Amino acid sequence: MELDDFEMSYKNLLVEKKESIGWITFNRPQVLNALDAESRRELIDALDELEKDPEVRVVVLTGAGDRAFCAGADVRMFVDITPTQAKEYVQLAKAATRKIETLKKPVIAAVNGFAMGGGCEIALACDIVVAARNAKFGQTEINVGLIPGAGGTQRLPRIIGLRKAKELIFTGELLDANEALELGLVNRVVDFPDLVPAVQQIAQKLKEKSPLILRFAKECVNKSIESNLQTGLALESELFSFCFSTEDQKEGVTAFLEKRQPIFKGR
Repeated sequence: MELDDFEMSYKNLLVEKKESIGWITFNRPQVLNALDAESRRELIDALDELEKDPEVRVVVLTGAGDRAFCAGADVRMFVDITPTQAKEYVQLAKAATRKIETLKKPVIAAVNGFAMGGGCEIALACDIVVAARNAKFGQTEINVGLIPGAGGTQRLPRIIGLRKAKELIFTGELLDANEALELGLVNRVVDFPDLVPAVQQIAQKLKEKSPLILRFAKECVNKSIESNLQTGLALESELFSFCFSTEDQKEGVTAFLEKRQPIFKGR
């Protein structure tokens, strides 16, 4: 283990840092890595810790085993839940997906198996999604008398289009990995043994970029689907200009002119 590597202790998650990549693994394989309220609170806490760590450049989310990325909410807790308790839970679930979406670092989903319901919503909130060929995606809440509650009704149509999103949310049907790729729900599909190496390859490319400039780029792209064009363009201009106050911008231009690899420090 390298000096900057570590593991964090959680009940429902495995969290570790390896070579400047923060790995969060949903670790409830007995229930297909479904998440309860405690799991979601742990997820928010783990994301907070990795976001604050200056040595972590990229965060990866995945699931334990080869059957599921995350099967969504642990449905057993919905048997006797009240509307008030349901609202508290869904706000927690939304906070977790929003934390992923707005994290100041790139987040990659390594989807191994089922990403259903809240698990699909977690994947939707990630910046890049790499799926194993056995992966299956779906907003399956309709099958248990619910609608998506952690952003699925909002993010899915923005990513794959209104008509197909309505079909998936209304029917609760699953997409296989290739269908998800065709719809733009995932970036890449690989064989299961190649999932981690493929994610590491992408993460390595991101690690070589300026973490500060990546943060600006993520903020601008997110704004493009959250606001009108004029507002998004204004933010883009503001952050583009602000790049010129950073050491990383000067290093990037100097390295290009000197025909060498830049060494970005996030400043």
